[in-house]
Amino acid sequence: MLTATTLQSSRVWANSATTRRAARQAVVCSARPGDDKATASGRREVVLHSVNVAVLGALFNWGTTARPSTLGVQDYGGGLRTLGLCPPSPNCISTAEEANDPEHYVPQWTYNPEEGRGRKNPATQQQAMEELAEVVANIKPDGFTPTIISRTDDYLYAEFESPTFGFVDDVEFFFPSNKPGIVEYRSASRVGESDGKINRKRIKAIRVELQKKGWKSIGY
Repeated sequence: MLTATTLQSSRVWANSATTRRAARQAVVCSARPGDDKATASGRREVVLHSVNVAVLGALFNWGTTARPSTLGVQDYGGGLRTLGLCPPSPNCISTAEEANDPEHYVPQWTYNPEEGRGRKNPATQQQAMEELAEVVANIKPDGFTPTIISRTDDYLYAEFESPTFGFVDDVEFFFPSNKPGIVEYRSASRVGESDGKINRKRIKAIRVELQKKGWKSIGY
C-alpha cells in the first residue's frame, strides 16, 4: 500500500529525475558543432549549475505539504466535541486517543489543579489561554520554529517548522466547555512515519513551562 510519505518521495524524485534528464539534453544541445571547447564547457557549467539549484530546491521542499483537512475540533455528535484522532503511524499523539494505546495516547492537562491554584486562586480560561499562547509562541524544542496560526477563546493551533527541510508539525489545544479547567491537545507530523519522538518532547517541553505557571498533567 502506498503511503503519503511514499507518494511524496516519489513525486520529489520523479521531479528530480525529470530535471536531470532535461539537464543532459540541454548540455548536449549546448555543445553545437563549431563551438570551441571553452565555450561548450562554459555552457555546460551554467546549465549544470542551474539544474543543481533546481534539484536542491526540490529536495529542500520535502516538508512543504498542504495543511491537513482534519485539523480543528471534531464534532462526533451527542455533545462530544474533541480534537482529532491520530493516524496509525507513530508520529502523532493526542488526548483523544484511548488510554490503552500508549503509542498515541497522552493525558489531558488542567490549569487549575485542586492541590494547587485551583483551590486558592483559580485561573480563568482567558488567563490560561494567555499563558498557553505565550509558552507556545516562544518555545523551540529541537530547533523547531513555532507560528501560531489560529487562536479563539477555546482553541489554539500552531505550526512548528523544522530547522532543516522545512518539515511542519501541527499542534492543537482545546478547552472543552463541558470540562472546566481541562485542556486537550494533539501534536502530529504532516509527513513520514517515525518522528524521533519530537512530538512527545515538544509537548513535554510545553508542559514543563506551563507547570511553572501552575498547570499540571492529569494522570501520569
